[in-house]
Amino acid sequence: MLVYLKKWSVCALLMMAASASAYSAPKTVLVLGDSLSAEYGLNRGAGWVALMEQKLKAEKIDAAVVNASISGETTSGGRARLPALLTQHKPDIVVIELGANDGLRGLPVPAAEANMRTMIELAQKNKARVLLVGIRIPPNYGRDYTERFFGMYKSLSTQYKAPLVPFMLDGVADKPALFQADRLHPNAQAHPIILANIWPQLLALVTSR
Repeated sequence: MLVYLKKWSVCALLMMAASASAYSAPKTVLVLGDSLSAEYGLNRGAGWVALMEQKLKAEKIDAAVVNASISGETTSGGRARLPALLTQHKPDIVVIELGANDGLRGLPVPAAEANMRTMIELAQKNKARVLLVGIRIPPNYGRDYTERFFGMYKSLSTQYKAPLVPFMLDGVADKPALFQADRLHPNAQAHPIILANIWPQLLALVTSR
């Protein structure tokens, strides 16, 4: 019986070690976004992506962050750039934070949705998990357009079983003091709030197998 218990203990420890190793395996996180993720108007290191990288390190989570965000980026631009980014960085997780510029320009929702769908499918085909980051746009083009645009993210999340941050500016959008002079881009004080909105979903991905 003692020998059996010792053998069981050794096996259990090995299984636990293997499990811990799987969960702590290094991961690469690719962020594909627009000015909301590209530190527009901010000092370097003040944006939510940089803060996320700092938080990962502080919590001793082995993950490399690649911020491929570009100010002014649209879903069509992200779609065009993603194949090369996947080949170059081979990410385990792709965070897609796009759509705001499509919406501000009043571009057709079906076109934006098709671009998003292509990016999700391409990332998943390359064995990467996708995190969608949603945005609400001002009602410049009417309530129907605004709601259809916002609903696009939930629809894609459900279709592709991809986790979703419904609104990255939750807790920010209704506070003018958290925006830069252009009233479009969050200031440095807003970005910790943005990270707090995104962090739970991201953490679940980087700590999973």
